[in-house]
Amino acid sequence: MADSTEQLDVHGAGVAAPADQQPTLRQRLAAEVIGTFVLVFFGCGSLVYANEGDLPTTIAAVGLAFGIAVMVMVYAFGRVSGGHFNPAVSLGAAVGGRISWVQAAWYALAQVVAAVLAALMLFLLLHGFDGFEAERNMGQNFFGDQGGNDYAWWAAFVLELLLTAVFVTVILAVTDERNEHPGMAPLVIGMTLAAIHFVAIPATGTSVNPARSIGPALFAGPDAIIQLWLFILAPVVGAAIAGAGYPLLFGRASDPVPGSGVRFSRPRTAAQVPGYAAPDQYQQQWNQEVQAGYAAPIVQDGWQWDPIGQQWHPVGQTPEQWRAQQAAEEEAARARAAEHPATEAVPTQQPWPEGNWPESEQGDGGTQIRPPAQ
Repeated sequence: MADSTEQLDVHGAGVAAPADQQPTLRQRLAAEVIGTFVLVFFGCGSLVYANEGDLPTTIAAVGLAFGIAVMVMVYAFGRVSGGHFNPAVSLGAAVGGRISWVQAAWYALAQVVAAVLAALMLFLLLHGFDGFEAERNMGQNFFGDQGGNDYAWWAAFVLELLLTAVFVTVILAVTDERNEHPGMAPLVIGMTLAAIHFVAIPATGTSVNPARSIGPALFAGPDAIIQLWLFILAPVVGAAIAGAGYPLLFGRASDPVPGSGVRFSRPRTAAQVPGYAAPDQYQQQWNQEVQAGYAAPIVQDGWQWDPIGQQWHPVGQTPEQWRAQQAAEEEAARARAAEHPATEAVPTQQPWPEGNWPESEQGDGGTQIRPPAQ
């Protein structure tokens, strides 16, 4: 779920693209709005239209409507935004290091707005049926006496938390860069969402998506709004568990996106570590420049400093040539000394001249680097 280096953040394989071809934030948010709108309109619509039209409907039909809707939208817009269409998915991606918290916040806002618009469109269109009652039929989520099955709130909470954690874990797994079949990700995600609906529709109407719950509840009356807390909090907790647990269990394919993840303490700087001695600022800068290969050479009186070999050599010769020349001269001197031990001596090192050095070479009282005398 890379934020700016790949086109697909969550769903599908990340396909690298040049920076000037990356989707803008406006395009990403537009994709999230369209995808979430279709998910809520088709998913909830498959239930409410059948009920208002007195037509038979099944759990499988509603579950497949949600699953197919998210699958199609991910295939269509995954390359633009990653195809989250769910604040819980965006939260899990941010906790897991796939997207930044700023992007997750924008996505969540766009998703909630889209869900409200989809519910508003359903609300208006359903008035085409005589005697339509929104409080009875907006596809809202429920628990306790609101669902007619008296399902306990704590059981509804645990169920929604567990199913959201499973859903987000599957998403993080199939969109992992190490996954060998990234093109299958939208299909797997859609079928997972359908299976989740098969389980939870009789108990809660199935949320695992705060935006999907908020939209219909706003038009279904005060009782549905009062119960919203569970269908916001449970998916959020489940997504956070999945986002933190996946990298702990299976590791990361790459470093977390900047501005993502959860940190409970600020890492100490090197200066705060006991016993740390700060290196000389200028020496550190010089070392970095040498490693980067762009430091200007130091030339003094026909000599040039070799920062790799830490010695001087004549200008016009490479360090290797100068070392070979020194070795040859020492070997010749040894040969002469062997022939005339009383008159010849083997030079060991060229003397270091005293005084009259440029101020730039004087240092600060520490070790001084000077070229050998000519």
